[in-house]
Amino acid sequence: MSFLQRRMVEQAKKDNEQRAAMDAVQTGFSEAEAVAAPPVAPPPVPVKEEVKPPEPVQSQYGTYKVPPKRRPSQKITQLRRQFRAKLLATMDEADKWEREDPDKQEIITSRLRTVIQKAGVQLSTAEFDELRELILNDMLGFGAIDPLVRNKAISEVMVVGADMIFAEQKGKLLESEYVFDDEDHLQYTAQRIVRPLGRRLNRHEPMVDARLPDGSRVHIVMPPSALKGTTITIRKFPSKPLTVEDLVRFGSFTREVSTFLEACIVSRLNIVVSGGTGSGKTTLLNVLSSFIPEDERIVTIEDAAEIQLTQRHVVSLETAPPIPGGDGIEGKLTIRDLVKGSLRMRPDRIVVGECRGGEALDMLQAMNTGHDGSLTTVHSNSPRDAVARLETLCLMAGMDLPVRVIRQQIAAAVDMFVQQARLKDGSRKVVQVTEIQGMEGENITLQDIFVYRTPDQGGQGYSHSGGGKLEATGFRPNFEDRLKEHGFKLSSNIFGGGNKFNK
Repeated sequence: MSFLQRRMVEQAKKDNEQRAAMDAVQTGFSEAEAVAAPPVAPPPVPVKEEVKPPEPVQSQYGTYKVPPKRRPSQKITQLRRQFRAKLLATMDEADKWEREDPDKQEIITSRLRTVIQKAGVQLSTAEFDELRELILNDMLGFGAIDPLVRNKAISEVMVVGADMIFAEQKGKLLESEYVFDDEDHLQYTAQRIVRPLGRRLNRHEPMVDARLPDGSRVHIVMPPSALKGTTITIRKFPSKPLTVEDLVRFGSFTREVSTFLEACIVSRLNIVVSGGTGSGKTTLLNVLSSFIPEDERIVTIEDAAEIQLTQRHVVSLETAPPIPGGDGIEGKLTIRDLVKGSLRMRPDRIVVGECRGGEALDMLQAMNTGHDGSLTTVHSNSPRDAVARLETLCLMAGMDLPVRVIRQQIAAAVDMFVQQARLKDGSRKVVQVTEIQGMEGENITLQDIFVYRTPDQGGQGYSHSGGGKLEATGFRPNFEDRLKEHGFKLSSNIFGGGNKFNK
């Protein structure tokens, strides 16, 4: 540093000290305090944040438009986060309170007014009403997704992290405008869901599969397994179960097929409902189960109780998780445990909500040992795939059985597959009714009785497009004599006058 530069630095330092001394005289600080005190920055000027609509997402298949998101103001968001923990005497005080209960709403509202008054926060009427509604959703409902859960037209709600919430309506899955404030807000809601159910959601138990009090099914996965943030999937079920008349009216199947299915249920055929996720298997299983006569004892077995039967003599069983904090085994009951136990309950019918493991072998053995008329569902894309799926599930039972023996079990136990599918237009329909005719060499032989087809369809199999009809193939089932034994003499018009697909 040159001599001139050193002189300039020393002079600037001296000038600063003189100004600090003058300020000290005016403000009452000592000179040393004034020199050491940091400069006071002027208060920041609040800048109104401009909310921009999300940019469209480009892909090779077109443009996906992200809907504008409904976010409360930063002030309301901060107050909601600040007051949430101050409105309840204990964390679980409101776990059993219902969103629609006016008395509970008034309790929360009164406490909110008190907290706001003590905090000295100034809110307009509109701001208070918005904050109150959001707080009620958090305390008594499902947080940001509460409007979707309460909307009866929505059948499924899917949360993928704080910023992405999807809802299914009329078979179409669309992204909603609702969002959570952040991951903490989403975690708060997840804990609010699982606490009343007696479940725990933490790093030791990062996944929960349970049933809500209204019968809806909920599945939650938290980070680090859920990479985009806590994931919540809620499958809602109508408060009033759908009837066969509803499905005929919706076009899920025809009146003739309804008559045929009723005859099969009453005649004690063993039926497997197959289909993909969200295709309507459980709804169809409910309707088929409604055909079971009143004077029979029915045992239903499910992971989360969804089957709603109106018969008088119904025993409903549900799996149970291990006792929290135990060894992971004590208190646990699986589908397979319940299937084995149900055989000691003298059931006339066994209805298993879904076979997804070794219980498939126990179910087949039950069907083969006098429990005719049993029902279950499996995940598959066609009846042929359903056979392969059952083979795989039987191998999961841990029994070292040859595939041929398993196929013989399937051919002897299952009489018919009913394939359910969700089509491209979002509608859910029965697309195949297929009979198992027995074994031919090493393979199981199948025969379609009804197939869903559209007027312009070419090729084999069912159509994946809407606007078609479930049509008879012209083949009469081999079990027709069993139907006649139970008093069902079905018209030849139900099965068609000939094999119209080969004409």
